[in-house]
Amino acid sequence: MRLQGKCAIVTGAGSGFGQAMATTFAAEGAKVFAVDRDQQAAQKTVDNIQDKGQHAQSFCCDITDAAKVKEMVSSCISELGGLDIMVNNAGYTHASQPLDQVTEDDYDRVMNVNVKSIYLSALEVIPYFRKQGSGVILNTASTAGLRPRPGMSWYNASKGAVITLTKSMAVELASEKIRANCVCPVAANTPMLGDFIGDRSKNTEETRNAMGADIPLGRLTESQDVANAALYLVSDEAEFITGVALEIDGGRCIS
Repeated sequence: MRLQGKCAIVTGAGSGFGQAMATTFAAEGAKVFAVDRDQQAAQKTVDNIQDKGQHAQSFCCDITDAAKVKEMVSSCISELGGLDIMVNNAGYTHASQPLDQVTEDDYDRVMNVNVKSIYLSALEVIPYFRKQGSGVILNTASTAGLRPRPGMSWYNASKGAVITLTKSMAVELASEKIRANCVCPVAANTPMLGDFIGDRSKNTEETRNAMGADIPLGRLTESQDVANAALYLVSDEAEFITGVALEIDGGRCIS
């Protein structure tokens, strides 16, 4: 059990990467606070975990709302008995389109969900981590922040910010034994893929196969790929690793 005795918050836990991380962490002994803006989706993840005799609780939260984030962290500490791992995973994207056609509302939503949410969670978890003398922050970034693609400029910018922010947090907090890393998946086989395309109905096997063909290892990222990497980064096995932006991309960034 690689996370035995640990307590973890995972945002965006109702689907995709977050669901896989929550499930994997629980299987490895963690008590998981599964957070999503969709209460039913979060509870479904929790039900699947509890059906296996593992520990998880759901929490409905708009991660762009400071008051709700504060409540999220305090509720986790109260209900699970502590907090060791903060996973800022929930994300949002605008559809692929020319940068000057993205609406201001979509721009604000991308930046608030992908970047501001990390700021808000940091305000709550860092004082707690300081007091206990340890803690791990894991952010979900993207290869979009490392190898930007046309049509995704504002999303690319948000994920570039996550990467730089992660590295900055790591160097600033290292002396207090608080680690910060991020994972950088390439396009993934998750519901969010349809949002990138701009039409969820086009998230078909044919589309996924065509997109995967452009990746050296020949497929898209699967949620479990990200969960496996996340498990290592939040575990004590990675106690000397901080400030890393780990590419989970089948070689996309080097091709």
